[in-house]
Amino acid sequence: MALSLGKDMASLRMQLDGPVTITSQEQTAVEESVEHIYSACQGRTRLKETFPLHKSRHISYLRKGLLRLSENFECLDASRPWLCYWILHSLNLLGDQISQEQQLRLSEFLKSVQADSGGFCGNIGHLPHLATTYAAVSALASLDFEPCYDIIDTDKLKQFLENMHNDDGSFTMHKDGELDVRGAYCAAVVAQLSGIHSDELFANTGEWIAKCQTFEGGFGSRPGTEAHGGYTFCSLAALILLNKTHLINKDQLLDWAVHRQMKFEGGFQGRTNKMVDGCYSFWQGGVFPLLHHILKTDLKNLDEKEWLFSQVALQDYILFCCQYPSGGLVDKPGKSRDYYHTCYCLSGLSVAQHSFENTFIRGDQNNLIEPTHPVFNIVLNKADKMAKYLRNKRSVNEAPSK
Repeated sequence: MALSLGKDMASLRMQLDGPVTITSQEQTAVEESVEHIYSACQGRTRLKETFPLHKSRHISYLRKGLLRLSENFECLDASRPWLCYWILHSLNLLGDQISQEQQLRLSEFLKSVQADSGGFCGNIGHLPHLATTYAAVSALASLDFEPCYDIIDTDKLKQFLENMHNDDGSFTMHKDGELDVRGAYCAAVVAQLSGIHSDELFANTGEWIAKCQTFEGGFGSRPGTEAHGGYTFCSLAALILLNKTHLINKDQLLDWAVHRQMKFEGGFQGRTNKMVDGCYSFWQGGVFPLLHHILKTDLKNLDEKEWLFSQVALQDYILFCCQYPSGGLVDKPGKSRDYYHTCYCLSGLSVAQHSFENTFIRGDQNNLIEPTHPVFNIVLNKADKMAKYLRNKRSVNEAPSK
């Protein structure tokens, strides 16, 4: 937060209190690269210059990814719905609209990876998986075009979710696959967006998620594991969708969450004693709107203007340290760009810019991007539109004939 607070940067650097380790050496290197950037930026801010969000460069990078990916992306062959979601959501946040022809082509591809047994696969011929099902459904919601919603077979999708649901309330990611809290979140989001949510489908799920909260206050992947930013977001968002937030220790969660923003860099770390990473701009930053939602009834004096973290400091880290010169965003300075970090850096930027009816914009008005839904991470109103459409469609189909 060195830049936003206007403090001496050296005083905010890591203070080594033990032997030098590989992690402490890496942290020192990150701080040195960030300090170099912030020192240059301090001179610019004194001259009233602002650092822009390079929207056109990011849009160009993202649009190229929709058309063709290089052979370097072979490692993501089982994650193609994720690529669709990351790119589409990023374009939506930047206010860019693809053509209806492109929308239909993307929905046809997603239809091709829909399994006969329900759910969506990572690629044609693969097993259906809860993570890629979440990505596919979120991508379809991001397309914001009713003919694209129609490709979802909601009856088979519901059957798939039922098959992944375990008696203790947890969800298996795929048949005979791993089990962690991502499954509960992915299932809850998919059920909500597709209009197939039921209490029976999520029997005991809230109780199982609550067991994932650790002594630190955050949530691990399953009971007994270390608290982690991504799993914490998934846990809290799922509990909100299931109306089960009363089961957790909110004070401990808040204490853990506020200590994940790095005092020097301004971005977030994912776990205690780890380094900053641009993707946690959303996975950690996105926890705060959710926390505010569940705390506002308990804390009468809770600020109604801003979240409980430094929104300006997070914007500084994203704008100054995470933008790749030719488009796309990165984990930290010196890293390569990718669609994953582009998506979640922009999602975190959106959270930092929008709180209630207020906007906090670092730089000029051109840096403002669209607000994202804090539970679904889809641009606001698109989630409700899809859910309403598919619920109405199911109601018509289930209505008895005269």
